Amino acid sequence: MAADRVGAPARAWQRMLSGRRLDLLDPSPLDIEISDIAHGLARVARWNGQTSGEHAFSVAQHSLLVEALFCDLMPEASPDARLAALLHDAPEYVIGDMISPFKSVMGGSYKDCELRLQRAIHLRFSLPPEPAAALRKEIKRADQIAAYFEATLLAGFSTAEATEFFGRPRGFNADRFDLTPRSVTWAQNAFLKRFSAIERSRHQASASAVG
Repeated sequence: MAADRVGAPARAWQRMLSGRRLDLLDPSPLDIEISDIAHGLARVARWNGQTSGEHAFSVAQHSLLVEALFCDLMPEASPDARLAALLHDAPEYVIGDMISPFKSVMGGSYKDCELRLQRAIHLRFSLPPEPAAALRKEIKRADQIAAYFEATLLAGFSTAEATEFFGRPRGFNADRFDLTPRSVTWAQNAFLKRFSAIERSRHQASASAVG
């Protein structure tokens, strides 16, 4: 983003490719588009890009992995819950993926911004602003399993290191999931495809409930 003019109020918004102008301090659900989320997440690298492979392992791919793991953990989960899992890192399309040690240094300001964005994203897609505690716990569990696999298979962590930080998954085989770093275009399209599939399930569930 270009530097602000001297003396002008600090700019706290970002222009999106969709044409939306998203206020980072007071985000409106009306300024959030799934195309912008998919575009951004496919271009944000996990692990600060310190992963093996021809391409970075993007947050879009990580989101797909977490949602797949969540569905294994919770096979009876509702379409709304699956969407919450897919969008668990959606604020990073704006604020990037900051590794956990740096988040600790940044403190509350980063987390506050992340939470405001997450609430706005959930409202945009007709989800509760904050998931129920039980749902958050299961999504976090899937996130930790994904982090373990990524750490050991892509980011150079030893098994002992990854177990210390993320816990060692039980009953999951990484071979069942796609951890091959893919191109930006692949990741963006795959994220949008999965979002569309979940949305169709949500509409069908809603129609069945009304019927």
